[in-house]
Amino acid sequence: MNSHDFLDPIILSIKVSAIASVLVFVLAVLFSRWMAKAKFYGKNLVETLLLLPLVLPPTVVGFILLVALGRRSLIGEWYEKLFNGPILFTWGVAVIAAVVIAFPLAYRTMRAGFEEVDRNLEDSARAQGATEWQVFRYITMPLAAKTLTAGYILGFARALGEFGATLMVAGNIPGRTQTIPTAIYIAVDGGNMRIVWLWVGIMTLLAFLMLLVANRFTRSD
Repeated sequence: MNSHDFLDPIILSIKVSAIASVLVFVLAVLFSRWMAKAKFYGKNLVETLLLLPLVLPPTVVGFILLVALGRRSLIGEWYEKLFNGPILFTWGVAVIAAVVIAFPLAYRTMRAGFEEVDRNLEDSARAQGATEWQVFRYITMPLAAKTLTAGYILGFARALGEFGATLMVAGNIPGRTQTIPTAIYIAVDGGNMRIVWLWVGIMTLLAFLMLLVANRFTRSD
């Protein structure tokens, strides 16, 4: 195995995780803020749907995405007409899979942060003429910053380790859609244990460091 074969899955994994983590952060902030404040009939049902990918097997999530994004689906047909090719088995669909899988973990973490924000401070800012955006930007976000940062890190880490859904919709094409987890799977099957240990070591180190940082942001002391 040459250096490109070794580095390509690492580079692609970081690329996919970096893009997915930004999308997850934006979506998780919007939904967690809304769910922390909103009161409506069926709220528990909506939250259950948001958290569902957290407990479903990744292969089930992958199958749902396969059907939703396939060439016979409305989304798949639209994408193929627009970009002259299917969305499946591209690194872009690996990003989508990572977003779906990582979102619930980031959402749960961020919602806890928003729920801990003192509502009296927000109301005081409103009483002094602040708009909702100003309240969110200058009061809510700074007070929840540590938890939001932890949510982002956990989202990145979960996206980096995604395997099952990615394999279903993006496959394992070397140099195109092969991430570290899928590369490890193929390398183990082929008996190439030396390269497996190198990739496992990199993944373990990255995961350890990200969890270490996330814990520093979430602990109360």
